[in-house]
Amino acid sequence: MTANNPEPNRIAEVVETTSTGFTAQCYELYGAPALGSLVRVGDPAVFAIVHNVTTAALDLGRRVMARGAAELTEEAVYHNNPQIARLLATHIEALVVGHGVGDATKYRLPSSPPRIHAFVYCCDASEIASFTDGLDYLHLLTSSSTPAIDEVIAASIRLASECHPDPDAFNVRAGKALATELAGDIVRLNAILRGIS
Repeated sequence: MTANNPEPNRIAEVVETTSTGFTAQCYELYGAPALGSLVRVGDPAVFAIVHNVTTAALDLGRRVMARGAAELTEEAVYHNNPQIARLLATHIEALVVGHGVGDATKYRLPSSPPRIHAFVYCCDASEIASFTDGLDYLHLLTSSSTPAIDEVIAASIRLASECHPDPDAFNVRAGKALATELAGDIVRLNAILRGIS
């Protein structure tokens, strides 16, 4: 939690949105959740899986310049150039995998995307366990044409398994769900399963 952020799980704000995903700017430089993390945004909640993290200049027309030629450590570069934190930004891109309807969770796209400036929260362990108890969200991931999506799928299952009482049993269930989704693509299925273990 930062002094300017009263909610510890609130990490970012939506800056671009579509029906299938969104881009959000993190409040902290390098403050993105891990690849494959489950995040939620809006009310009612829209759930999404982080599939890409970028850190770049805020002004896309201006390249970042090397500043460490005379420094001994990377930390010294940031310490001696405090303006860097105001010139760079970390963004996450996330794929929508479900949304809340009352007390229920629907593993499909919501009727409308999250709003610009909506707050993005990291889901805690209980939210992750509850959301991933149903594995229908894997259909939206396996059918995505997002680059390196298989790595994202494997990462999301690894992270989710840590939130379940029996991680091995969860991995077995997830593997079976993937086998159904990818029945016609054994090579792809095996690659994801190797990434889970």
